[in-house]
Amino acid sequence: MSFQLTKQFVEQLQLKIEEQSIAFLEEQIIPLHPADIAEIFSELSLAKALFIFDKLSHEQAASVLMELSDEQQYKLLNEYSSEFIADNLIEHLESDDAARILSELEESKRLEVLSHIDDIEQKSDLADILRYEEGTAGAFMAKEIVTAQHNWTVNQCIIELREQAKEVDYVKTIYVINEHNKLLGRLPIKLLLFAEPNTPILQIQQEDVISVNAKQSREEVAKIMNKYDLDVVPVVDDIERLIGRITIDDVVDFIKEEADKDYQIASGYSEVVESSDSVWTISRSRLPWLLIGLLGGVLVSRVIAIYEDQIQLNPEMAFFIPLIAAMAGNAGVQSSAIVVQALANQSFGLGGIKSKLFKELKVALISAVTCSAVILLYGIITGVGLNLSVTVGTALFSVIIFATLFGAVTPLMLNKYKIDPAIATGPFITTVNDIFGLFLYFMIGKLMYNLPI
Repeated sequence: MSFQLTKQFVEQLQLKIEEQSIAFLEEQIIPLHPADIAEIFSELSLAKALFIFDKLSHEQAASVLMELSDEQQYKLLNEYSSEFIADNLIEHLESDDAARILSELEESKRLEVLSHIDDIEQKSDLADILRYEEGTAGAFMAKEIVTAQHNWTVNQCIIELREQAKEVDYVKTIYVINEHNKLLGRLPIKLLLFAEPNTPILQIQQEDVISVNAKQSREEVAKIMNKYDLDVVPVVDDIERLIGRITIDDVVDFIKEEADKDYQIASGYSEVVESSDSVWTISRSRLPWLLIGLLGGVLVSRVIAIYEDQIQLNPEMAFFIPLIAAMAGNAGVQSSAIVVQALANQSFGLGGIKSKLFKELKVALISAVTCSAVILLYGIITGVGLNLSVTVGTALFSVIIFATLFGAVTPLMLNKYKIDPAIATGPFITTVNDIFGLFLYFMIGKLMYNLPI
């Protein structure tokens, strides 16, 4: 049965912590899944979270630590000595998770923790992972991996597998290597179990193994695993030597982080934040885009001021200013979102970018004709006047075409210059389209009413 965190439970827990009730923790908290305990920590002060953390077994504490946000990990780890972290937390984590924890520490403390690790092999594995640039496959691979030598028999492989599997939590595929550790193929467990004991591994291995280079980006790894529907992918160096593996749970975590980041960027955040962050941190992340929106609003007001005389002559034009601005922003955001998605998935198809832009243009034409016809019909039915109805309808048609194409082109340009295209789907597109949309509206109005341009 899944755990449901309630306000009443948190209040009761806080009271029990103040009473230092160990019995309550042993009965209600310690039996929970690490993810549930991490969820509870997010509702507690650091001091109260530490009180619980100290009562967990070292293995459970390490698991809970991995479920916390980066900021929570940083705060918690800073409360413990380097020796404690090395002996009681790192010891119970796989190399990829341990490296992630170490990367959260300041360099001086990270080196101290490494110095307290007695297992030379573990220390070497962590140092190897940490030397890779952040965001690459090597930086989030695990070194624990099950391998078989190409000259082994099935029986030898099973004997060795029993020993190697003690150090690996996730075993689905065995990777076949030669004496130089070069990756030759893979051996699914099912094939191994059904093969005759004296069968050479080379006879039953599958050579169609898909691997990634340690220097490839996490984005590329995620795309490869998604494309080929892989649960685990081996990591190799520049000369095809097997050096680690990446499992689907690590990729899912990364995809979630990227989705959160892109959503926040599209919503107008300048940096990724958590709901548990301080008021200042959240405010700092929102203010840049709000200030850009403020500047956009000022520019929109200046556009309206430029055409003040026209509004005085035809005050009814002011009624449709919000409509034009809203439709421009919506059309731009819709098209930019589609292009950003295509860039993320590399799904432009055989026609490439030109085909996608042409398709967006056709969609824009259909949308523009439909919306313009609706507003024209509305104007005629409500009696706002033929000139104004045609002005609004024509302006709406032009604005939707412009906004759709601008929304599609902007992410492509940002991507070309290595800028995250997700920012195109936020306030940037909306603000720019508001300004140009109103320019088009008033220019068309001048033409319709035979006013000097």
